[in-house]
Amino acid sequence: MTIVLGIESTAHTFGVGVVKDGKILANIKKTYTTESGGIIPSEAGKHHNENKEKIYSDALNVANIDDKDIDAIAFSQGPGLSPCLLVGLRFAKQLSEKLKKPIVPVNHCIAHLEIGKTTNAKDPVMLYTSGANTQIIAYSSGKYRIFGETLDLGVGNFIDTFARLIGVGFPGGPAIQKLAEQGKNYIELPYVVKGMDISLSGILTNLKQKYESKKYKIEDLCYSLQETVFAMLIETAERALAHTGKKELLLGGGVACNSRLQEMCKIMCGERGAKLFVPSRDVLVDNGAMIAYLGEIMFNSGIKFFGKKADELDIKPRQRTDEVEVSWKN
Repeated sequence: MTIVLGIESTAHTFGVGVVKDGKILANIKKTYTTESGGIIPSEAGKHHNENKEKIYSDALNVANIDDKDIDAIAFSQGPGLSPCLLVGLRFAKQLSEKLKKPIVPVNHCIAHLEIGKTTNAKDPVMLYTSGANTQIIAYSSGKYRIFGETLDLGVGNFIDTFARLIGVGFPGGPAIQKLAEQGKNYIELPYVVKGMDISLSGILTNLKQKYESKKYKIEDLCYSLQETVFAMLIETAERALAHTGKKELLLGGGVACNSRLQEMCKIMCGERGAKLFVPSRDVLVDNGAMIAYLGEIMFNSGIKFFGKKADELDIKPRQRTDEVEVSWKN
């Protein structure tokens, strides 16, 4: 019997999750938001620092455990925003010292993929779409490989930037989806797929020009944004399915909450004879449970840091998915 506590703090969300033998006992989080404008890393870090103790306490209460029951503390080491990551790292070290428990450093992107296994997906290609990260990931030869990715902006940041332009607060995804549902006319936008990769900066510039011209309805621009960019994501995901020969597509990341993206993925998978797996919303978005879930797997395989080695752990803001040795699968 193993109980692992997970701390998520890569960007706008501070979350604490508790997992026992692969079962989620608690998943408590609070998200930094704004009325207008985007995420300010230092302010998000301050938000996390102010809320961490209550979120931790609430997670223990919901899980119905005492802190002495915890076997290990997992934290999101990267990638992410440094001011936010540092709050999670310091809190993990503080708890480790207080409880005399080991620390497990977890890659945020891989945690999104591993928690997706709770859907019963066995060996999927993952379409991972979040704020800063947009990747097509699959396991091969001892690592999670990136088969395609954005060459510039993450799709979530792209959507948030356009939302900011039209006066919508952060996060902008839900508001853009609502506006897109009211759009009726498709407006042609650049479609930029380069092999297995996509590029979004040119589309953003084009949208900005169209919006500032005042010739188009905002609802139609939002509709066209989704239809174009989601089609690009699905094209690259389908190519990865064909390349790897895998028959499962798993969605991950906050943008994957979008019902239109899910619908388009379902159509593509149906045409290919593949299965689509979509985790529940509470683990699609950034959350502590996914950190605890992967942390438990890693801990049980012997990955843990005590004492001086735990003290030496640092954040990895630019850590790539394919840098991580996935030794717990070997």
